[in-house]
Order: sequence, then structure tokens, then C-alpha cells
Amino acid sequence: MDYMIGFGNTFETESIKGALPKGQNSPQKCTFNLYAEQLSGSPFSSPLAINERSWLYRLRPSVKHSGNYKKINIKNWKSAPHLGEHNLPVGQYRWDPFDIEPNDIDFIHSVKTITISGDVNMHLGMSSSVYIFNKSMTNTVFTNADSEMLFIPYLGTLILFTEMGKIKIKPGEIAVLPRGITVKISTSDEVSKGYICENYGSKFNLPDKGVVGANCLANARDFKVPVAAFEELDNTHTSILKWCGSFYETSISHSPLDVVAWHGNYAPYCYNLNDFSPIGATRFDHPDPSIYTVLTSKSEIPGNSNVDFLIFPERWSVAENTFRPPWYHKNIMSEFMGLIYGKYDARPDGFLPGGISLHNTMLPHGPDSITFEKASSENLNPQKIDNTLAFMFETRFPQHVTEFASKSKQLQKNYIDCWSNIKKNYRSY
Repeated sequence: MDYMIGFGNTFETESIKGALPKGQNSPQKCTFNLYAEQLSGSPFSSPLAINERSWLYRLRPSVKHSGNYKKINIKNWKSAPHLGEHNLPVGQYRWDPFDIEPNDIDFIHSVKTITISGDVNMHLGMSSSVYIFNKSMTNTVFTNADSEMLFIPYLGTLILFTEMGKIKIKPGEIAVLPRGITVKISTSDEVSKGYICENYGSKFNLPDKGVVGANCLANARDFKVPVAAFEELDNTHTSILKWCGSFYETSISHSPLDVVAWHGNYAPYCYNLNDFSPIGATRFDHPDPSIYTVLTSKSEIPGNSNVDFLIFPERWSVAENTFRPPWYHKNIMSEFMGLIYGKYDARPDGFLPGGISLHNTMLPHGPDSITFEKASSENLNPQKIDNTLAFMFETRFPQHVTEFASKSKQLQKNYIDCWSNIKKNYRSY
């Protein structure tokens, strides 16, 4: 795969030399008789610093890539506020990794939504899902008009052939597909497994670093944007559209992945999480987990995110006279956590790659009893936390469990018991 470098840059790329117009966006007649089309990721009147759009030069305009839609059912892919019926009470929950379906299944039909929050119709909130598929989309394309999608594989490769180029990622890497961009999703392995965050709100951006300054965390130079690539296929394709939580299907006579060249700043991108440069305490106390934020979707309230994407990567722990694992706490934000590989240091048992934990708004959580006892008495030499990569979707909205997730066999019925052996250690002398 070929990529261009940088986060939020304005790019230009052409798969055939001369396909990009010079000096203007929409000439009377484009080179090679291509069609000029603007893709807007923000309102026309958005301030320049946050205005997003790209100009695409394609074999056919997008209006030619749709017909009369019919509504279809994608069984387990849900959007807020449509929850489904179940009686699972509020609580701290954890799920084992999910299994693949017994028959061949493509990406779209493999998605299983675990939590939803906010309202997709209001462009607020997010949802968390898993995917497990073994069948590539060959003559099917997908467009998500509801959200930008963050992909986090934990097993196998994920190949996104988008209108604007190709992205290939593996465990330890992520990809973000902005809303409205059409894609074919495939894998080069027997099976591909991972997590998805659908961000209904403002697009993901790099967090403001404040006193941290210009460097560390996720650096703009490490993000990659695909170069232009297209396919000229004149065979029947099925086009599936997700719009306001519902799915629609139409048949077209060709592949819509026909963008020969493009320029602009609205585009998919990928990032290697091993390029994240973590910072931490170098004397005492465990800092807030917000220092591990890779991407953030801001809300109208400063510091109160629509959704943050955080990781817990390999790092050194050196704090003196400090309880080093994450401390016990209750949080106004709700936390969906997954594990890409290794073990998570706060609760190493029962949490496997592909697994999920959910700690909702103001529900207390923290290390299990074994972790607490060990961390309270161990020798505090500098310690390398390695062979581990966990992540978290943190949102200001409560995350509601879907009917599928509430009734799945992967739901650990006794997760709350990991804190049952915590005892009172108080002494007044």
C-alpha cells in the first residue's frame, strides 16, 4: 500500500498522471472526460480551520452509483437510540471474545453491536461493535452516512478499498473511515476479527496537549492517507447504505470505486499504535488515563468529549511510593474497553484479546483483589510493562447494552466477583 503522510493535511493524488485539474476545482471539461465532484465533510460555512472537503475526479458521479433503494435487515448492527428489548440491569460487565458464524460471512453481516449511546439522528454519541468475518466483499460496497468508523483489528488483516485509495492494517494498527465514503472490506487471512467505534458526533481529531506541548502522544507525522486508486469494473454490484440506523440496498451496473484522482483534506487514514509516544509520572502518583488519548471527538462542552479513543501501550512504570495500577474510581464518563494483545495490568485474569469490559457512568471499578494486594506490597523498581495493548472508548454519554450483547453466551455472569475478596484492612493503631 502507498500512503501520504500527515494528519489533517490537504493532499493531492492522482493514479493517472494529468487527471488532476490545475489551478481550479471544476473545469468546464475535465481531463480524460472525468466528472468533478465535491465531497463535503463539514457545512460549507464552517470556519476554515475545521472546514473539510475533497474534490474527486471520477468515471461517473456518485448520483450514478445509486438506484431505487429497498430497506434490508442487518440483524445485529444497531444504532442509538434503538436498543432492543432485554432485562439486563445496570452494572459492571465483561464479555469473552466472540465466535465467528458457522457459515461464510462478510464484514457487514458479521458486525455485532455491544453498546450504543446518544442519538444517531442528532449526530451525538457513539456505538461499540465487534466484527468477525471470513468472506471478502467482491461485488458489494458499503457507505455509512451515520458516522465515521474507527477500526481496531485484534486478529488478521483488514483491507479497506475506499473511493480514495486502499488501506491495509493488522493488529496494533487502526484505520478511520470518514462518514459518507464508500468502501469494499476484505481480508488476506482466513478470518479477520476486531472492534469498531462508530462516532456519530464531531470527527476524530488529535487532542489538545496543553502544557505537554507540541510533541509526544500521537504525532501528526505518523498518520497515513492512501494515494488514489480505482477499479474499472462493469459488472453488477450491490451497494448497501447505512442511514439513520437503518440499512438500504440497491443494485448498480458497475463498481463505484472509480475515483481516479482527488485533492482535499477529507479522507480516510491509518495509524500504527506503536508510534504512540506515552508520557507518565516520573516521580509519584498515577496520572489520569487521559494522557493516553490518541484521538478525540469534541463536544460543545470543553473537555467533555463526545468520545475519546485511548490506548494502554507498552511503557515504563517508575513512580515512587505509588500504587501503580489504575486506581479505584467512579467516573462521569462511561468506559468501553477492549484488548488487542497481551494482558491488561489492572485485571489480568479473564480478560482476553477480543474481550470487552464496560464500566458505565458513575459505576465504581478498579483493580481486582489479587492485583491490589500485589501492587500494594511489591518492590517498586522501574518496571517495563510490555507485550500488552489495550484500548478504551470513553464517552460523556451512558453506554446502553444491546439486546444481542445482553443475551450472548459471552457475557460473564460472575464478573462482579473479581472484587468480592477485597477486604477491610483498616487499623486504628
